[in-house]
Amino acid sequence: MTIQVFGHKSPDTDSTGSPIIWAWYLSNHRDQPAEAKLLGEPSAEAKFMLNRWGFDQPAIIDGVAAGDKVVIIDTNNPAELPDAINDADIIQIIDHHKLVGGLETKAPIDITIKPLACTATIMHNLMGDNAAKMPANIKGAMLSCIISDTMEFRSPTTTGQDRAIAEQLAADLGISVADYAAEMFAAKSDVSAFTDVELLRMDSKEYAVDGLKFRVSVLETTAPKMVLDRKADLLAAMPGVAAEDGVDQVLLFVVDILNEEATLLVPNDLVRGVAEKSFGASVEGDSVVLPGILSRKKQIIPNLKV
Repeated sequence: MTIQVFGHKSPDTDSTGSPIIWAWYLSNHRDQPAEAKLLGEPSAEAKFMLNRWGFDQPAIIDGVAAGDKVVIIDTNNPAELPDAINDADIIQIIDHHKLVGGLETKAPIDITIKPLACTATIMHNLMGDNAAKMPANIKGAMLSCIISDTMEFRSPTTTGQDRAIAEQLAADLGISVADYAAEMFAAKSDVSAFTDVELLRMDSKEYAVDGLKFRVSVLETTAPKMVLDRKADLLAAMPGVAAEDGVDQVLLFVVDILNEEATLLVPNDLVRGVAEKSFGASVEGDSVVLPGILSRKKQIIPNLKV
């Protein structure tokens, strides 16, 4: 049976590229036929990565069947996975997020969760000597994942391993990290083709905080004005997205990569309280700038209070 390798819903670059990387490794070096899958439309940056390195977009699936063999990448949160995930035969998890709980397996499995900035970095380590055998397009996918998750080493989640592997991959490919990152961030920043609802869901994760459910959405960009010019429409779209997704509130953080700050949109008193209690912010109006806030995983989610 072919193994399905996939990451979380609303797939970003890491959850698009890392399944491709690991499916290549399983198929070519572990004699385990595997295919990358997606749990939704990939982000603009992820689509750029696919086109840049000549990949066909993996098939999008909306569920799994009982007994399907699966490898879960870049998440261990059941809320980010198909509803029937526990009916599948989960054989491996590779992740770099906090342990959430709720997944059940048919037998003991291989789990690797490391405090690194990117799942692809973990995969490079797990491959051992086989990492040197990656073809150029797989190296390109890995480099893309690391640059994206570290925001070109700006994120506080960045480790020496992430940087060293990215720099070696770039050298192998004969490209400049800075130049390639600029291309990626330009692709990420052009959100003109996306609706307000799509932007709110584009890079988002569901989290519960003190009994309230939040969709925590992050838009990383080098052109924050392009997003913030649509602030009124995004605020107006939030209640509908929250109701449809079964959450109490959408939290949208617009991360300015170059100035290393985030702007949180503030539609109501609930979010105003979240901003004040979580980040010590003083809120006036319908948005607040949070200096130094870049990482959902390390700076946003751990600090959320209501």
